[in-house]
Amino acid sequence: MLFDPYSSPSLKLKNRFVMSPMTRSRAVVANVPNALMAEYYGQRAGAGLIVTEGTSPSSNGLGYPRIPGIYSQEQAQGWKLVTDAVHAKGGKIFIQFMHTGRVTHIANLPAGAEVVGPGDATLDGEMYTDSKGMQPYSKPRAMTQADIDHAVAEHVQAAKLAVEAGFDGIELHAANGYLIEQFLNANVNQRTDGYGGSIEARNRFALEVARATVAAIGADKVGIRLSPYGVFNSTGNYPEQEAQYVALVQQLSDLKLAYLHVLDHSAMGAPPVPAEFKAKLRATFKGTFILAGGFDAATAEKALQDKQADLIAFGRPFLANPDLVERYRKGAALNAPDMDSFYTPGEKGYTDYPALA
Repeated sequence: MLFDPYSSPSLKLKNRFVMSPMTRSRAVVANVPNALMAEYYGQRAGAGLIVTEGTSPSSNGLGYPRIPGIYSQEQAQGWKLVTDAVHAKGGKIFIQFMHTGRVTHIANLPAGAEVVGPGDATLDGEMYTDSKGMQPYSKPRAMTQADIDHAVAEHVQAAKLAVEAGFDGIELHAANGYLIEQFLNANVNQRTDGYGGSIEARNRFALEVARATVAAIGADKVGIRLSPYGVFNSTGNYPEQEAQYVALVQQLSDLKLAYLHVLDHSAMGAPPVPAEFKAKLRATFKGTFILAGGFDAATAEKALQDKQADLIAFGRPFLANPDLVERYRKGAALNAPDMDSFYTPGEKGYTDYPALA
């Protein structure tokens, strides 16, 4: 099944492989995608669907060094190099919108941008900056209603730019403790207004962004990624989590989104997402369901055969193996990823992984 085509009202894919979004930090000039990035994604166009690295819809969301943006015409033109390269090889590509929110150091932001989040609590720990090395996270400013409305509008503008740039769709990053999940997660969101304090209120920002982007570019071009039970960026479990995510997914299903992408981070040391909870999310969402998290060819095939998902996303195997689909098809050995070059500028550990002879 993994190698079979997949068809839904929103997606027509040549196989059931999804390349997971993975930060690679190669947008070295003004967060604009470039020819090197086009080469990287073009090399991996054997996937049925590529989801790009997290890309900020706002100058406020560029939390990490050298991550790309999609809020300017120049950035959209840079991304056009990427979509052209993928489409030339028969691939499909969605861009992931990642606003980092409080997961930021001010040194990584351009002039005039600021660190914002649902509240003003600073994230514990440190992050890398190109200018100052490792630094403690910056204190965020709690978002007002005007800030929230502005962030929703930024997602809408970015969605329109993404379509202009040739993307087949967008993925909203509501996982891994970034801005949308900062609103979703009760351990982070301590608001007492209409955006916090209850299941409905914590879900509100995610749904406002989803509805607004659907209205702008169509439900068939909008997917979303969730990571319940994740612990990244001080999220973690809380008593109402399962009930909240079922309620959220029901409303996302009603919007008829292109897909729901569920990440289980247990391969990276987080608690596993319980199998019965994944099954409940699968039953609740009536569209295409993608699972991600530590899969290999055999476990992916079994998940598809057992109808746990429609598509399976692979991260690091695609990072190190531009021809991953062909390698799995032939049972060939995989290249090992070079962790030292995950986030460094240049082609080393990026476009120089060998393909099969």
